[in-house]
Amino acid sequence: MKPIAHAIAGATAMLIIAGFWTSTLVSELFLGHAAVAAVKHAIVDGLFLLVPFMAAAGGSGFALGKTRKGWLLDRKKKRMAIIGANGLLVMIPAAIFLNGNAAAGEFDAAFYAVQIVELIVGVVQLILMGMNFHDGIKLAGRLRPRAN
Repeated sequence: MKPIAHAIAGATAMLIIAGFWTSTLVSELFLGHAAVAAVKHAIVDGLFLLVPFMAAAGGSGFALGKTRKGWLLDRKKKRMAIIGANGLLVMIPAAIFLNGNAAAGEFDAAFYAVQIVELIVGVVQLILMGMNFHDGIKLAGRLRPRAN
């Protein structure tokens, strides 16, 4: 049951992040400031959904990894540390900052600088999570691991 819960939590977290990223890009490129502000507010509200799924993915992954060893697991753990740090130190503060500025109508250079950082780190998060997803499939025996 833990592997299924882990996969569901991780996939759901990835989908939420992809949704945040896509809605941000669409609102910034094609919609007005009111839509950007609405998206930024929805993202902050969505953190209350994302954070538990990320915690569930991390916690279940940690529990699953206690009985295993190997280079695939080591890579997943290293990536997860980066994903967690990016989330806590960059993504959550950026989301809160952007929401506050958008709500106040402050679409200035600082807003767009943080927005660019958030979009870049969001792509990094998705790539790292995708790599972990791929390695998790290998660990589950559904793909053959490549020799490193």
